[in-house]
Amino acid sequence: MQITVMETAIAGCYEILPKVVGDTRGSFVKTFHAETFSNYGLCTDWPEEYFSISRRGVLRGLHFQTPPHHHDKLVYCVEGAVLDAVVDLRKGSPSFGNHLVLELTADKANMLYIPNGIAHGFYVVSDSATMMYKVSSMYAPEHDTGIRWNSAGIGWPDAKPIVSARDAGLPAFCAFESPFDLRGR
Repeated sequence: MQITVMETAIAGCYEILPKVVGDTRGSFVKTFHAETFSNYGLCTDWPEEYFSISRRGVLRGLHFQTPPHHHDKLVYCVEGAVLDAVVDLRKGSPSFGNHLVLELTADKANMLYIPNGIAHGFYVVSDSATMMYKVSSMYAPEHDTGIRWNSAGIGWPDAKPIVSARDAGLPAFCAFESPFDLRGR
């Protein structure tokens, strides 16, 4: 089964399109293939995996972990549909401060590979959505943070989404001093 990896406008982020095999029983999708990921220089070691279930109108994000516990993520929607968004926080990146919005759906089975230094969030457009997250480092609560969902210029479809108190209280992008820096690497 082939997995197609496509570059996006955010440096290091890739949309991943697996082949969906379907028949009268349903469908089958390969979500990960180490050799394909390795050929593109993508992470192949995922020590933790999570899922979230959210209802229509929920917005989660924009989240990330800071160094030294920063991580790459692989996210995909296994039920429903979301508008998935990322913001580049890496100083020295050609796409610093830019964002990308991509619809992830269970039907299409597309995924987004997100390198460290990128804030991530999503908005649920279906009645409900189940999102899967693979991460390249262990959860470190003292390094878990984010930027406020409405501070990075993303054109969310709802001006008053359902957000957690934590997410509503995150700092604005313009007030965030990024610890991610690609300069001098």
